[in-house]
Amino acid sequence: MSDYLRAREIIKKPVVTLGGEAVAQIKDVVFDAARGDIRAFTLSGRGLLAGPMKRALSWKNVHALGPDAVIIPDETAMEDDAGTATEAQDGPGGGNVLGARMLTASGSDLGKINDVIVQTGKRPRVVGYQIETADTARQQILVPVLKPVSVSGEMVVVPDATAQYTAGDLAGLTAAAQGLHNRLEQEK
Repeated sequence: MSDYLRAREIIKKPVVTLGGEAVAQIKDVVFDAARGDIRAFTLSGRGLLAGPMKRALSWKNVHALGPDAVIIPDETAMEDDAGTATEAQDGPGGGNVLGARMLTASGSDLGKINDVIVQTGKRPRVVGYQIETADTARQQILVPVLKPVSVSGEMVVVPDATAQYTAGDLAGLTAAAQGLHNRLEQEK
């Protein structure tokens, strides 16, 4: 079992209390791309006909993110104002990186981001991105991101060495991240 999930795999996961009650499901994931973590979730009701809820779940109120559910202590963890997630999305470093271009610090286009890779557990964090390469092959690869140089809604700029450490699947992402980490440590 992988310790990683694609952000798209988190959407529609149930939100479950420690008491075992399913109280909502994830509608959207709001990231803080600059810090590399999750800021909040927007929520929808449970079931086929349930629509969006006017409630949000700030990351600080989450007990754990697992492969099958988002766990919260109890229903009071959900905030009554969905504006919390909107503010997080519009704030510095927030927003949607899907569709953004990934460039190296020296200006090489690595490709277009089409998913975010999140490490699960009690302290989940963004560990990489799935991109469609900019070359003619248009491959889907995973790129570890330890610390972006800068992030905007249109571009994610990463260290030059990032281009040398990619993976074809989630199982290879750990080794790619370790290789990138070692390389960046050598460059200090």
